[in-house]
Amino acid sequence: MQKPASVTPVAPHTVRFPLLTQEWLDLAFVHWAVDPAAVAPLLPGGTVPDTHDGVTYVGLIAFRMHRVGWLRLPGVPYLGTFPETNVRLYSVDAHGRRGVVFRSLDAARLIPVVMGRAGFGLPYLWSRMTVRRAGDTVRYTSSRRWPGPRGAYSRLVVRRGERIAEATDLEHFLTARWGLHNVFFRGTGYLPNDHPRWPLYRAELLECEENLIAAAGLPAPAGAPVSVLYSPGVPVRLGLPARPAGIPTP
Repeated sequence: MQKPASVTPVAPHTVRFPLLTQEWLDLAFVHWAVDPAAVAPLLPGGTVPDTHDGVTYVGLIAFRMHRVGWLRLPGVPYLGTFPETNVRLYSVDAHGRRGVVFRSLDAARLIPVVMGRAGFGLPYLWSRMTVRRAGDTVRYTSSRRWPGPRGAYSRLVVRRGERIAEATDLEHFLTARWGLHNVFFRGTGYLPNDHPRWPLYRAELLECEENLIAAAGLPAPAGAPVSVLYSPGVPVRLGLPARPAGIPTP
């Protein structure tokens, strides 16, 4: 296994021929530390938990997906625009590529949910969701409809603080992720992305009620998160899945 690539605040590659384009807006990044041994069985073949100072993390990320578009076509205004909340883990593969692994992706549009599940094998789930901003405060709500567990939910309220001039190593580790690992065509592959450097703000978590993490098969958080960040967002391009990260799955 190659040494993990350096964590870089800007994309180490350029997606020249995007499969998908989209914007991620009004993001709340909420993270808890977790034992790597507890999440290793949940990662796809050929990947292991990515760690920072011996610890890995589970993230609850709430945001607005905006104008998803295929190839270089204009983004779709209605079906391509919706709230989303995901539960994610941090992974590294045999080629040293760092990424994320999604345990669940709750989204408010049924057609994108079906396409994400059927076309990419991603764990998309249809939910009732809202994102409401009032001044420096943003409220995110989610209640799962299909396929289940029905009623799994999250309610987050964050207050944006000061702009971060220079993020810490941990903040880069949690946000500067330039691809995802997932099973594509019976083998674990890597779907790259690129976008401008994150504009990040410190944030205060005013409310947090959720069971999405436990519903994703992870231990429920036992205490306060170790990191809470906010970003107004970035435009994103996603490329084609790269060669398998490890041996094919059965």
